[in-house]
Amino acid sequence: MIIYLRSLFCTFLFAISLSTSAQDFSISGKVVDVNNDAIELANIILFQGEEKEFLIGTSTDDKGFFNLDNLEEGTYYLKVSFIGLEEFEQKVVLTGNLDFKSIILKEIPENLDEVTIVAKKPTITRKPDRLVFNVENTALTEGSTLGVLRNTPGIIVSDGGINIKSAPAAIYINNKRVQLTSDELMQLLESAPANSIKSVEVITNPPASYDADSGSVINIIMTKNLVTGYRGSVQTNYTQGVFPRYNAGTSHYFKNDKINVNVNYSYTNQKINRDQDDRVNYLDMSNEIDEIWNSNVNRNTWTETHNLNLNLDYFIDERNTLSLTSTGLYTPYFKYKIDNNTNIFDADNNFLSSFTADNLSRDNKFNIGTDFVYKHDFKNASSLTFNAHHTAYDYERDQKVFQDEPIDANDSQFKTIANQDTQILTGKLDYILPLKNSSSFSAGLKFSNVNTDSDISRFDIINGEEVLNSNNTDAFVYDENVFAAYSNFSKSWDKWEVNFGLRVEQTNIEGKSISLNETNKQDYFNWFPNASVTHNVSDNMSAYANYKRSITRPSYTNLNPFTFFLNENTLVLGNPNLIPTYRDHYVIGTNFLEHFTVEAYYMNYDGNIAELPRQNNETNIISYTPTNLDKKTEYGFDFSFDYYPTNIWNLYFVTSFYNITEESNFGEGFVKQDQWSNYSSINNNISLLHDRSLNINLAVYWIGKNLQQFQVIEDRLASELSVSKSILKRKGNISLSISDLFNDQDFYSSTRYLNQSSKTFIDLDNRLIKLGFSYKFGNTKLNTNERSTSEEGRDRLKDLN
Repeated sequence: MIIYLRSLFCTFLFAISLSTSAQDFSISGKVVDVNNDAIELANIILFQGEEKEFLIGTSTDDKGFFNLDNLEEGTYYLKVSFIGLEEFEQKVVLTGNLDFKSIILKEIPENLDEVTIVAKKPTITRKPDRLVFNVENTALTEGSTLGVLRNTPGIIVSDGGINIKSAPAAIYINNKRVQLTSDELMQLLESAPANSIKSVEVITNPPASYDADSGSVINIIMTKNLVTGYRGSVQTNYTQGVFPRYNAGTSHYFKNDKINVNVNYSYTNQKINRDQDDRVNYLDMSNEIDEIWNSNVNRNTWTETHNLNLNLDYFIDERNTLSLTSTGLYTPYFKYKIDNNTNIFDADNNFLSSFTADNLSRDNKFNIGTDFVYKHDFKNASSLTFNAHHTAYDYERDQKVFQDEPIDANDSQFKTIANQDTQILTGKLDYILPLKNSSSFSAGLKFSNVNTDSDISRFDIINGEEVLNSNNTDAFVYDENVFAAYSNFSKSWDKWEVNFGLRVEQTNIEGKSISLNETNKQDYFNWFPNASVTHNVSDNMSAYANYKRSITRPSYTNLNPFTFFLNENTLVLGNPNLIPTYRDHYVIGTNFLEHFTVEAYYMNYDGNIAELPRQNNETNIISYTPTNLDKKTEYGFDFSFDYYPTNIWNLYFVTSFYNITEESNFGEGFVKQDQWSNYSSINNNISLLHDRSLNINLAVYWIGKNLQQFQVIEDRLASELSVSKSILKRKGNISLSISDLFNDQDFYSSTRYLNQSSKTFIDLDNRLIKLGFSYKFGNTKLNTNERSTSEEGRDRLKDLN
């Protein structure tokens, strides 16, 4: 019955059809100077609503005239600007055609350079489906993009990736997905300067236009280049952790009435340290301790990375635009070194033996994603967008392992060569139709194809000779096709706002192991509805509720049936039988008294994918294997407070109490674990001096004991202090940041169920001091429109490890 109702509800949503035309009003006028001379190429920008969201922009012609048409009845803000003249801004309540006649732009007084007017801007904006963290004019923008995410409420940046609480998040920039491997994404965000970031959106209920595997989304909004001219910048920073790190980059922007070009390049050279202490209790048949293995592991990673981003917009005319966007990441030098020293004891802690295991890997990889976009704006204010995308990803790893076994055993020495070549092709069509009465309808189609060829070869070194180990040599071919369609309808009236959407996807997969001659096929069709409703109870209170169903597909590497040895006792296994994870996410909440938000949520995961460490008590081997859990649930309560104690100080506090329950049948017994946890953060932004050129940010985060993939992670306290100062007439900026002020960000994790018993302490290289400098040249009044891109599927790329 439930399945029938769900199908009926989804079919109803998808069948929505509306045949209403939008009202067609216009705003026109002429822009002149104090001498009544026409100003050509003055910038005309129209913002919508009291929140002043950008709607449309244009420029005056050679006689100073402009015209904005295809507008609906409503409230707007018109801004007119030209270099060297004062801006003109006017609130407009549009009920018909409006002609401004003449708009006079006055000259800027000479002494205006000595005064800077800073508009107070809220740091946090709460919406029914997302939290918007505004970072413009704060010290955070002088750090890295990853640093901004670390300071964004609700986002947890860890060694394993970027999460919204416990759920992995998809990263978007200007609503385009950044499809890199987890490691590459961290490198990109760490090396990318944050001085062009306007805000970060933490989206817990993405609309149907987002891919179905975008269960939780972090969308980084870059400021847009709305003024013609050229702007450039250079930036560099030095970071001292255990070892020094270096980063440098340059950005260039140009816009006229026909083209908009943006090019960014950055180079990163870093060495990162990680220490880890492992204890594994190998158990006997009665689950009593038989042997204790204590391992001290030191990992060092050397990386040189080049990142290049190009965005080109060509405005064919007022209604047609062509865009070419390409993001390339090239890592010509990547060295990964592991030193492992293991001591073995009996149950009474009497020393038995020891061994060392050294692993040295060298990687070479590149990842290039390119988008071609065509957009047409119709006269009725609707738009049609076509997007074609291609990703080329190539990865090579050459690994050498030497394991010095105890005296009574033979030493082990081998090398592994692994390769992965992935090609992704997608085509996407989106149609958006604004309707009267503050409503809109959108629909779209998408097709994607993923093809990846992987191979792994192991050579045992015996008496100095390389001998092929056929049992650990394989090749894997993976082919995936996804057909998708979606529709979305939104409407607001009086005190209500609703949004309904539906996405359907058909997936066809074939994975073939060449050496094993095994083929795994999967074909599944799924519905992904989402809905939200908001009611403004009063001027000081609103209530909202939303629901979304999403999917998480396995990474291509996890599906490979490879056995990758880090050493003879630690290995990584692929699982070609993995199936996708489905998540249902429910939220209810309320905003009240302007500063407060209270929210309750529930998430149910069906087949959650977890990479579990599984110890074999007979062979003394630990295997990291991706597995589908039978069930996972998470529910909790969030409370947040956003306030300005003074006009120069913003304070934001959030605390969340939540429970995670995981259960699965491992074949040798059923396991169920649950854990209540707390996440709390307090963030302070302060602007000092008469011109507000000195900015300070202090953020402290408490991440309480929590459950992650049948591992209990102990308490952590994270912190960061950032200070920035504008210099050289605001063209330059120097910044200083300190991370992990209290040296309490490292953590313990433990595993204890059935015959599994282990504990790990991880000491990350996260106590950092960072000094940066940036300088702008050209027309420094310009904003940027930096965009990154790539298409669905690239985030499922995963380095061999």
